[in-house]
Amino acid sequence: MNGGAPSPNPVERSFELAAERCEDLTPLVFRRLHAEHPDTLALFRSEGSELVKGSMLAMAIEAVLDFAGERNGKFRLIACEVLSHDEYGTSRELFAGFFGIIMRTLRDVLAPDWTTEMDEAWRDLLREIETVVAEVA
Repeated sequence: MNGGAPSPNPVERSFELAAERCEDLTPLVFRRLHAEHPDTLALFRSEGSELVKGSMLAMAIEAVLDFAGERNGKFRLIACEVLSHDEYGTSRELFAGFFGIIMRTLRDVLAPDWTTEMDEAWRDLLREIETVVAEVA
């Protein structure tokens, strides 16, 4: 993020605060994903899946940060990944829902420090992501 002062962007700020409290969001995000969508367990093979999950989350976070920020191009990964996840048999609803899982995980990690501004910014972002996902042909 910006390495100095806290980001004024509420989405970026949510990740900054989470990074101060949680070394790795991956197990938390995927625990929630599998709890809310048990069918996703079958989508990840057992051997090497931790690396895949970490990489998947890192790409999603990069895309979210770009989408919420300057939109330099990494946010376009979302549309590209919709098509590849179509090939895996992932529904578009689940694909878009993964970003909500990230948000709810951050909200839990931040607990009392989760702000109204973060919540509103994330909800706006999630609506925009849902629109992008729905528009991919």
